[in-house]
Amino acid sequence: MDAKSEKSNLIAGETGDWEVVIGMEVHAQVTSNAKLFSGASTEFGGEPNSHVSLVDAAMPGMLPVINEVCVSQAVKTGLGLKAEINLYSVFDRKNYFYPDLPQGYQISQYKNPIVGKGEVIVDMLTGERVIVGIERLHLEQDAGKSLHDQHPQNSYVDLNRSGVALMEIVSKPDLRSSEQAKAYVSKLRTILRYLGTCDGNMDQGSLRADVNVSVRRPGDEFGTRCEIKNVNSIRFIGQAIEYEARRQIEIIEDGGTIDQETRLFDAKTGETRSMRSKEEAHDYRYFPDPDLLPLELTQDFVDDIAKTLPELPDEKRARFIADYGLTPYDADVLVAERESVDYFEDVAKGRDAKQAANWVINELFGRLNKEGLTINDSPISSAQLGGIVDLIKAETISGKIAKDVFDIVWTEGGDPAEIVEARGMKQVTDTGAIEKAVDEVLAANPDKVEQAKAKPALAGWFVGQVMKATSGKASPQAVNALIKAKLGLD
Repeated sequence: MDAKSEKSNLIAGETGDWEVVIGMEVHAQVTSNAKLFSGASTEFGGEPNSHVSLVDAAMPGMLPVINEVCVSQAVKTGLGLKAEINLYSVFDRKNYFYPDLPQGYQISQYKNPIVGKGEVIVDMLTGERVIVGIERLHLEQDAGKSLHDQHPQNSYVDLNRSGVALMEIVSKPDLRSSEQAKAYVSKLRTILRYLGTCDGNMDQGSLRADVNVSVRRPGDEFGTRCEIKNVNSIRFIGQAIEYEARRQIEIIEDGGTIDQETRLFDAKTGETRSMRSKEEAHDYRYFPDPDLLPLELTQDFVDDIAKTLPELPDEKRARFIADYGLTPYDADVLVAERESVDYFEDVAKGRDAKQAANWVINELFGRLNKEGLTINDSPISSAQLGGIVDLIKAETISGKIAKDVFDIVWTEGGDPAEIVEARGMKQVTDTGAIEKAVDEVLAANPDKVEQAKAKPALAGWFVGQVMKATSGKASPQAVNALIKAKLGLD
């Protein structure tokens, strides 16, 4: 990171500049039909306690059995993060009480996780590149959910989530602003969705983050951190960091000290509030789970999973820039979502990729955003949009008419070529007809003809008038050439 970027990330306090230091613990629900240690369904929703096995409910004598799919998904994620895969890992019991954790402990991993060090590269809109180190990825089971709003005196417990497999992805404290943290979680979510190892649906709790925040004077040792638990939207992550950093700065500047604690973010007030003092590892009394043998993988097992990896966002981005000549911005927009990039590549196949990108980003994405739709809801298929691009290339229609065709296909559907034929929207390429329109416009504006001869830039006005006179059907290239020739501007 350059000095300019570092300076821009500083927060001004009453007594000088401060730097925020952020580390993330992202909990990603593993895409699997069954839970980590039982065969119960992981489907979202369902009646409370309808996806619960005897193992999830911690009935006496019930023993956990590892789900191989979850192990494969964790290894696949590790490979996607360019991380070390540990062939030997151990499941531990993490002891703490929650009413929605029937066992009285969580089966997790501590000293020997399944995935070791890796990295995520985050390209900011400012052009800044941030390399975020991954400390570890370990598998653990989720807790259930306590419901406090169903009864005036009682709390209810739903164990549908209890035992669902989570990947906890722990970053190093390499982030220095709320914008970097938001971009990191967005990038991580994109990678997981490309890999198919987590659906990334934050509104359903499939992806949520514990955010560790501390502040320091630039260049000083790390300060005391506070952990903000279970933040479930990228926007809230940014708000929580902004509030927490300023809260800590004010305390320190007033002569106070920061207590290491766990806090919650209140989305209604935009503030964090104290939840409990922060536990250390020894408070959890970790020890290897006696019901589960160590997990021992073979290199062949890992290599077979590596062969299934798709082309990931960074690789696609580099290819789009190098092979297609796209700008870094356009490449970033296209690779952000797996469905979007698949759509674009369908449109670009065998066509001018720059033109395809322009139509996908500006026309399609613009219309989707305007109407609050996702790429999966698009009324226009990639084949239909590709058909519009083909008609432009063949000079059957102009760019202006193409937008009209796009609108018709969006609202009515149909084949673009058939629509153009049936509605008489073909571009006029007959030079005789175009020349007649050009002559009429020039004859009607003799004063502007003289001005254009002295100031050639005004020729564009005539092009617009001719296009208007021909209802946009004249070939813009032919119009432009004829006007320049008749004004003696060649």
